[in-house]
Amino acid sequence: MTVLTNPLLHYNPYEAKHQLDLALTKSYLLLHSQLKPPFPLTIPSPSEYALLTQALAFALLTKPDLAKIHLKHLHASVADGYDLFTTTLLNLTDNCYPKLLPVPRTQLLFLCSQLIRVAAFKVDSLVISLLRRINGGDFTESNLWLCAELAKILSDNWDWLLDEPLVLTSALFVFLRLLADHYRLVSGPQLDELKRLEISFCIRVLRNCFHLCLGIGRDLIRLLQDLFVIPEFKELWKDLICDPCKFGVMGFSDLCDIYRIKTPRHYFVLRINQEMESQLRFLLTHVKWGNQQRYQLWFAKKYLSLPGSETVIVDVIRFICQCYHPSKEIIQSGIISRWAVIGWLLKSCKRNYFEANAKLALFYDWLFFNDTVDSIMDIEPAMLLMVSSVPQYMEITHCLLEFLFLVVDNYDVQRKGVIAKGVLGAFNALVKRGVVHSLEVLMNCDKLSPSLREKLSKFLFDKALVSQEEVIQKQSGHHQDQIDGMPEPAHQ
Repeated sequence: MTVLTNPLLHYNPYEAKHQLDLALTKSYLLLHSQLKPPFPLTIPSPSEYALLTQALAFALLTKPDLAKIHLKHLHASVADGYDLFTTTLLNLTDNCYPKLLPVPRTQLLFLCSQLIRVAAFKVDSLVISLLRRINGGDFTESNLWLCAELAKILSDNWDWLLDEPLVLTSALFVFLRLLADHYRLVSGPQLDELKRLEISFCIRVLRNCFHLCLGIGRDLIRLLQDLFVIPEFKELWKDLICDPCKFGVMGFSDLCDIYRIKTPRHYFVLRINQEMESQLRFLLTHVKWGNQQRYQLWFAKKYLSLPGSETVIVDVIRFICQCYHPSKEIIQSGIISRWAVIGWLLKSCKRNYFEANAKLALFYDWLFFNDTVDSIMDIEPAMLLMVSSVPQYMEITHCLLEFLFLVVDNYDVQRKGVIAKGVLGAFNALVKRGVVHSLEVLMNCDKLSPSLREKLSKFLFDKALVSQEEVIQKQSGHHQDQIDGMPEPAHQ
């Protein structure tokens, strides 16, 4: 007898089926008769258990009307803490989510919430993978739905979330970033409810778990600054600046305590979905100079063509600066450089607001640079973009340098000295490490405006800043023996 199955994925004409889809469908077709009560009481072999788990996964994803029966079967037969079942859903999310049909998508979120309730093995990884699936700059109904569903699931499972600090801070990072975009959109019933969910979740995390939020590092401040206009966040900012003791975290008494913490790479990956990450890594690892244009056009068509989608450029730049550090072999192989891709991305910004945020994303680690904590590769792209644009694309060099000084003067006026020291330290480190031989290419450039050259010269040779930088370098050298003996942090 022919067994009818509901499809799991959407395919274009003549498109080959995904191997995972084929495997799940095959398992279901083999075992569909055994998925009805009464369930077998025999203990399956490892291969039989794998087949049964895949069959149940397919059934639960495609047949919501029978979900209660199949869920009972899953709970009764589980022998590995749900490891294989969760891994199957994780692989589906990582590799097939864009192709999932509406019913399986809804069921996937339902199953995620059920797995959280039983504290299934690897469910934390599944939640993080789903968070990555909320695409930046995508304001379609399906994307907003995913965002709202995850916010509900995490809010409803608060006790579990408190035991999963990485999931908690990952969700905070994602929802803070998305809220900045959602708050600018024209209101509607669906969007208003989503904004309410995001605000409620983020404020709850920040007020109750600020000791964990500090682990996000300096990019937490970058995200919060975009939300100052929201009343709840305006009140939060007031406490951050005027009454930091209100958060009750030992070691936090000023924003500088957050500025000093480098944001781990994990958080930047969260705002780049799985396909975009693969395509960016391919572009930066395999595409030679002169061949990049068609790949860039393809990338722009896929990710930057919808209204408002240019907001994701900020996230892409942070990802490139922080998460992709090419090897010496790639740098010397004729592969297109990071700075060139970032230059193209900056040119893709159509509105001043997005362009300013993209420049801040590029320079952000300059503002708080500490040679003992930060990597030179985090700040290298901005320097090489400015230097490599001389003399052919002087407008880029001029705009970037002008923006850098604007940020030094205005980003945090009360802590201007801290930021100036960070930027001076970045300039010095770039020369010291040989990223550029000297800064004369900028200081002696006739095509750069005289006022900007004078400002650069005064900044680089400011006696107060230089003496402070020398003290910092001496202190760094004094503690280097201790630092060398420590393991490198995972996010470096």
